[in-house]
Amino acid sequence: QLVSFPLETSMNGMPGITRVRSVSGVGLSIVFVEFDWGTDIYRNRQQVAERLAIVQGQLPPNVRPQMGPISSIMGEIMLIAMSGDGVGPMEVRELADWVVRPRLLAIPGVSQVIPIGGEIRQYRVAPDPARLHDLEITTDELVKALQQFSANTGGGFIDQHSQEYLIRNIGRTTRLEDLRNLVVAYKTGQPILLHQIAAVDFAARMKRGDAGVNGKPAVILSV
Repeated sequence: QLVSFPLETSMNGMPGITRVRSVSGVGLSIVFVEFDWGTDIYRNRQQVAERLAIVQGQLPPNVRPQMGPISSIMGEIMLIAMSGDGVGPMEVRELADWVVRPRLLAIPGVSQVIPIGGEIRQYRVAPDPARLHDLEITTDELVKALQQFSANTGGGFIDQHSQEYLIRNIGRTTRLEDLRNLVVAYKTGQPILLHQIAAVDFAARMKRGDAGVNGKPAVILSV
């Protein structure tokens, strides 16, 4: 009622619309706006964008609706299953996300490819409460250090020989070893590194769904 209803109501009445419907779930609202054949799809998208801007103020805080890609009412046309012997679900999902999906999106007429299933890689930091207590490091200090990890920063510039030289720190990285050596705090002049107070490794993100084929786990690509 707080999201789907205002969005649907705002879309009604636009020229060329044949149907407005929605699918709602916990933390998710999808509104489908269907236009008649022969209408200018780009003009239609402009009208939808204008209505979204108007209704934004009626939605709850932190709810920012976004338009999906152009698609017809035929919707899903193909399901592709990916699996492999001796290949973990995390590796299969990465192949689907970073290799197969971009190539499918490059095919003319394909508007969206949605991977389902497998395991999504993420960093996992498991603090040791005893070590935190011994070193007098608070969870707020730990969280702040993690939020600042892998960030590019600027250092201004220097003027030399009538030329300006930009100074910046390129800190962007995805290496696990860099995260383990992150400085969390300083105690008695000595840096406390993350691996000294926590176990750091890669792990799968918590699953909210799964997919399979022929009774075995797999990654499904919805085209």
